[in-house]
Amino acid sequence: MKFTDGYWMTRKGYSMQHPVDIRDIVTKNDELTLYAATKKIVHKGDTLNGTLLKASLSSPIPNVIKVQFNHHKGGLKKGPEFELAQLETDIQIVEDDDRTVFQTGDLTATIRKNSNWGISFDFAGRHLTGSVHRGPGYINGPEDTVFFREQLELGIGEYIYGLGERFTPFVKNGQVVDIWNEDGGTSSEQAYKNIPFYLSSKGYGVFVNHPEKVSYEVASENVSKVQFSVEGESLEYYIIGGRNPKEVLDNYTTLTGKPALPPAWTFGLWLTTSFTTDYDEATVNHFVDGMKERDLPLSVFHFDCFWMREYQWCDFVWDERMFPEPEAMLTRLKEKGLKICAWINPYIAEKSYLFDEGMEHGYLVKRADGSVWQWDLWQAGMGLVDFTNPDAVKWYKSKLKVLIDQGVDSFKTDFGERIPTDVVYYDGSDPVKMHNYYTFLYNKVVFELLEESLGKNEAALFARSATVGGQQFPVHWGGDCSSTFESMAESLRGGLSLGVSGFGFWSHDISGFEMTAAPEVYKRWVQFGMLSSHSRLHGNESYRVPWLFDEESVDVLRAFTKLKCRLMPYLFDAAVNASEQGVPMMRPMVLDFHEDPTTHTLDRQYMFGDSLLVAPIFNTEGLATYYVPEGKWTNFLTGASVQGGRWYNETFDFMNLPLLVKPNSIIALGAEENKPDYDYTDGVELHIFELEEGQSTSIRLVNMQGAQEAIVTASRQNNTIDIATEGTLKSWSVVLRGITSVGGIVGAEQSTVEHGIRLQAQDQKVTVTL
Repeated sequence: MKFTDGYWMTRKGYSMQHPVDIRDIVTKNDELTLYAATKKIVHKGDTLNGTLLKASLSSPIPNVIKVQFNHHKGGLKKGPEFELAQLETDIQIVEDDDRTVFQTGDLTATIRKNSNWGISFDFAGRHLTGSVHRGPGYINGPEDTVFFREQLELGIGEYIYGLGERFTPFVKNGQVVDIWNEDGGTSSEQAYKNIPFYLSSKGYGVFVNHPEKVSYEVASENVSKVQFSVEGESLEYYIIGGRNPKEVLDNYTTLTGKPALPPAWTFGLWLTTSFTTDYDEATVNHFVDGMKERDLPLSVFHFDCFWMREYQWCDFVWDERMFPEPEAMLTRLKEKGLKICAWINPYIAEKSYLFDEGMEHGYLVKRADGSVWQWDLWQAGMGLVDFTNPDAVKWYKSKLKVLIDQGVDSFKTDFGERIPTDVVYYDGSDPVKMHNYYTFLYNKVVFELLEESLGKNEAALFARSATVGGQQFPVHWGGDCSSTFESMAESLRGGLSLGVSGFGFWSHDISGFEMTAAPEVYKRWVQFGMLSSHSRLHGNESYRVPWLFDEESVDVLRAFTKLKCRLMPYLFDAAVNASEQGVPMMRPMVLDFHEDPTTHTLDRQYMFGDSLLVAPIFNTEGLATYYVPEGKWTNFLTGASVQGGRWYNETFDFMNLPLLVKPNSIIALGAEENKPDYDYTDGVELHIFELEEGQSTSIRLVNMQGAQEAIVTASRQNNTIDIATEGTLKSWSVVLRGITSVGGIVGAEQSTVEHGIRLQAQDQKVTVTL
């Protein structure tokens, strides 16, 4: 939201006051409070009839500084509020004649005393950003509205990322962004997952702690500032430091919640009925059996909306015309080795029997006059479950528990964005704040039920909407995209933006939701989809099984599904890392290579875990244009090597794409290619890439509960490679990629394979002389 008319003037209808003269600094209980007049105070009379703004600095966790501005604090404070961590923090406050320094960990805020307003935020002596003269503002607007804004410094060449799953350009500089959840598809500036957190290429983050609408002007209203504003008498934000961007995300997700670890089975291929297609059990079995007949590994079958009867969403009752014996059907599907997902949303249509139950017991959101809020958009006469009512939560869980008992393993928690603001909640929550926050309660309720019913690390959603903290309830997918290369690229931009907003796991509708993809789009999107954290074939009006596109689509899906299953020892370790440190599995290049300025704007390629670079192909010609950071990288599929520090233009067939391995890496391949959930330590094959002289590298192997089973370390010294294991490996081998001959081997039997030499280990240590 813009408040100025150019650089010099304030917009008509608005007036603005800024903190100018710091009149007092008070320290109490590790909190620093600045009292600032909005004009220079020359004599005592100047203190009358004026405004005194307050700015408090505190630290909830190390390396995070909370800044809270207040004008009048006597107003009623209504929830909801984001759930934030509070840890024991060592805070140092040092004051002299010229400045006051507030320090938590390596992060400092330095307040100038004897000049214009200014706070400098620095990490380990490195300047991050600052709140500068005329940056903070208390604003009076039309019709007695009031706003608070802040403008933080934006350095030369500094880029801003994040703010949720946004499909606009990945670099947010120059954009106007409103944090307001909407159902806008993937081709607009609207977003399903709005997160008031941004990450800077300089290596810091800023989180605005307001569930309601936050308006950002990112190098737009003022081209050298990031501005954010909210309506009301206060503004609260957090400066988040770290040694690098990954550590910033670690600190941010420590504050707002780490992603849960999804079950291993969720990383396999999901197939759905699609949305408006006709289907019954025979249709489902036709597709499931067709996948098996074509040797296409399938892990999850998803029933989309019409598993329930039309006009009755959601009553959580199977449409008896299509599915007369749902329990038996689910049993038969699970006997084929499948997990089951069912579509739901938090809306209750009037025709559903649950509407009467909800209305009678007060479980639905109401209007101010006490009537149930209803409209016809999406479902005729639908109401909205009031998750602020504990009894409504129990009621909603009880209906879903029936489905779990029938055999459902996961829920696609669709919608949650179309939340009205002219309503009253059971607990008195502010309906404007609830617009964005509602999705947190909705997904939390469903996720908690799955954990309660199936056990920890066995819960998984397929969620569309989110707000701050929603990363704790994975997985999220990108919403309604079109079946084009352009929409494939915008989906990737959205996923990368969501990843740097604290979300560890993300998916998308392979080949697009709207329309039906051309075969070349389908095959390229399959490559991208199977090299994403989670992989789902889904559409609107047509089925997405590959043989309906062409026979080569079957081959491509088979190859990349089996590849992902074999990569699971490597990928599940990356998943555990995401749950431990908040670093997404799919991440923009800048997150890993922030010291390389070329990576700062890349949005058509990504790192998949620590060691794999993926560059999807977005055209019919098979042309890949991608950048490789420094070092000698190896194409995992072809074995070809490329030298980093430059761009490449290459053409690939549908069985290949740029899937590059970082030098000095170990990629662990499992023994199973038909499912993602298996023992990753039994028969694991460790591929070592470009291990340089004097270097050492390691990989962690975890079990399906995420616990460490073994560490494998490879080091090269004096032309000798030592490979050692700690922990339990049932059997293991090594492939020295790109090496065709060796001088000697101790502890293993040698054989030659396509891309190098394979060593079948006979001991816990293998030594290779080159």
